[in-house]
Amino acid sequence: MAGSKEIRTKIKSVQNTRKITKAMEMVAASKMRKAQERMRTARPYAEKIRNVAAHIAQANPEYRHPFLVERDSVKRIGIIVITTDKGLCGGLNTNILRLAMNKMKEWEAEGEEIEVCAIGNKGLGFMQRLGANIVSNVIGLGDKPAMEKMIGAVKIMLDGYTQDRFDRVMIFNTRFVNTMKQEPTMEQLLPLSGDAIGAPTGNWDYIYEPDAKVVLEQVLTRYIEALIYQAVTENMASEQSARMVAMKAASDNAATVIDELTLIYNKTRQAGITKELSEIVAGAAAV
Repeated sequence: MAGSKEIRTKIKSVQNTRKITKAMEMVAASKMRKAQERMRTARPYAEKIRNVAAHIAQANPEYRHPFLVERDSVKRIGIIVITTDKGLCGGLNTNILRLAMNKMKEWEAEGEEIEVCAIGNKGLGFMQRLGANIVSNVIGLGDKPAMEKMIGAVKIMLDGYTQDRFDRVMIFNTRFVNTMKQEPTMEQLLPLSGDAIGAPTGNWDYIYEPDAKVVLEQVLTRYIEALIYQAVTENMASEQSARMVAMKAASDNAATVIDELTLIYNKTRQAGITKELSEIVAGAAAV
């Protein structure tokens, strides 16, 4: 059994660790509220630009933008993986990276080539260790994402699709459900189809100036950027929620460890006192 001094040192160490995890829990709770508010604020814009894109894209049957055209076969895939820059957020990054890795293995088994855009330091490090073909990356987004920082990496993926370097672009991110639940998701970013572009309500007719190609290029590019920005804000809200829950669990576990160590310390001290008393009684009896 460890000595009393050693146990006291362990208790002190766990107490110091608990102070850190408790502080991190409080910081994450504060950032979580701001991240959730930012995520909800971005949703109306994303919905409105989706409606505009749906109306404009389907109102002109003479011109079909490349973002809307399905490819006959898929030989190359571009994927955007969104993770966090920092750790200590439970299994958030592990779940989304496991999903991405499993899908990449499936596509490679089918003979498809994959190029990766990593948003977040954790995803970048994982893809480098995996030996993936990383064509662009963004790290150091901070607590408030800015599209200006992501636009370069995103444009590489969009240009790759329009230049037929990719036949499909997929995005992996963590969707915020609530404070206790975050789901890893995979969605097809390009070509736009189904719910991603939607369908216009009613008959709409537009006069394009200067022409449909220029207008659709601008609108659909902004829409794709809005989708990616929304995915990043969802991921950041999920990160702070997961970190708060993880740090609360760590603080609770530290409290349990402190109680157990305190009990062991008291038992050790009592055993030492009993031993000393026995020695005193034995010495007195011998005299």
